[in-house]
Amino acid sequence: MKRLIATTCLIAVSAAAWGQAQRKPAVATPAMIEPMTARPQARLLPTTQALFDAYVRDGKMPGIVGAFGVGDRPTMFVSAGRIADDALAAPAGPDSLWRVYSMTKPITGMAAMILVEEGKLRLDQPISDFFPGFRTMTVASSPETSLAGVPAKAPITVRNLLTHTAGLSYNINAKGAMLKEYERLGLLPAAVNSQMEAQMRAVRPSTLAEFAERVAKAPLIAEPGTKWSYSIGLDVMGAVIEKASGMPFDTFVQTRIFAPLKMTSSYWTVPASAANRLATNYAFVGETLTPVDPGATSVWLQKPSFPYGGAGLVMSARDYDRFLHMLQNYGSLDGVTIMKPETARLAMSNLLPNGVTFGGVAAGTGGTNAAVPMGFGAGGSVYLADKPNGPGKGTYGWGGAAGTIAFVDPGRQTRGTIMVNYFPAEKWPTRAEIPAALAQDVARMRAR
Repeated sequence: MKRLIATTCLIAVSAAAWGQAQRKPAVATPAMIEPMTARPQARLLPTTQALFDAYVRDGKMPGIVGAFGVGDRPTMFVSAGRIADDALAAPAGPDSLWRVYSMTKPITGMAAMILVEEGKLRLDQPISDFFPGFRTMTVASSPETSLAGVPAKAPITVRNLLTHTAGLSYNINAKGAMLKEYERLGLLPAAVNSQMEAQMRAVRPSTLAEFAERVAKAPLIAEPGTKWSYSIGLDVMGAVIEKASGMPFDTFVQTRIFAPLKMTSSYWTVPASAANRLATNYAFVGETLTPVDPGATSVWLQKPSFPYGGAGLVMSARDYDRFLHMLQNYGSLDGVTIMKPETARLAMSNLLPNGVTFGGVAAGTGGTNAAVPMGFGAGGSVYLADKPNGPGKGTYGWGGAAGTIAFVDPGRQTRGTIMVNYFPAEKWPTRAEIPAALAQDVARMRAR
């Protein structure tokens, strides 16, 4: 999700660290890493498996899971380590649960596109049709120093929410006066740990509708449709989906995406029966790997204030792979159609308003910086050209604040999901190293 809680959380963790002995980075014990020869997937993706093993062996992370697909061949799962740095913790695997943070955004984006397909939403429809408070918005002239501004000339549209061009901000990147206003209004749609949740819940709205109504009270940082700015737009999109569909946002996602795709390990609230599969989330304080949100006592075991469309999900690698596989197939999987091919193609195309560009963002936001032109689709970035030795033109995806990564390249019929949980996401160059390792393995497979 963001440069996020990478910042917020490190502050909290640093404070906690003063009260306890410094912990050394986790060093893998023999029990934490099976021999490569004992794992069938290691023979299919040996370069990727070796990289994962090295991450755990070198204490860079307690565990990691990857789910990779080529065409309609069976998904290849690669894993190393455990879901926590305890030698008794469960091994990391396809059904382990991870906080995907901003990898929630593509799912919210596709939920919106389903309603576009059904005619219940239009891409260029003003969201004031659903929340009248957005009819009169103010654009702050100097958002870091003052909330004063001028009336917005254009309405915020569905397209704007999906592509971060609504003129909204985020508590993770807002500064000064705007940040204080977001905090005052409780525009804090994310969970970190139980300690921070108690503070945020005290000021956060208790429903999605109330959240959207409060967002409408805050000034904008730019005229709608004129600038890409990472934002709470997908959270507001969840509220619009709720109104347009006539059912709770999380129910809509469950009914129209998770259930038909048999995604049985995707949660807004992790049930007690699945708590033993939930990874611990960590933060690096210097070089020290420190627990932020232990799986056994995680904040994700309690119901959130409302389902966060921008950063609210805990998921398994197996489940996210099924979502990506559906997109790879342009809307269908295993005989089940989620959306029409033309809708899926539209959703994964460049939906930015005319004149707006997307130049990439830091890894901690969930996004990426690429050496090729990029656009933005429904909740995720889109490659507008082939990247040498990397993703092809049309690759769509996003990542999460705690290091997770997801991409699908429909043209080349490939997809990948990487699950880890630590702040900051950019601590290690996984977003460059893993695709490079995977490319070597895929080239080897195709050469056979």
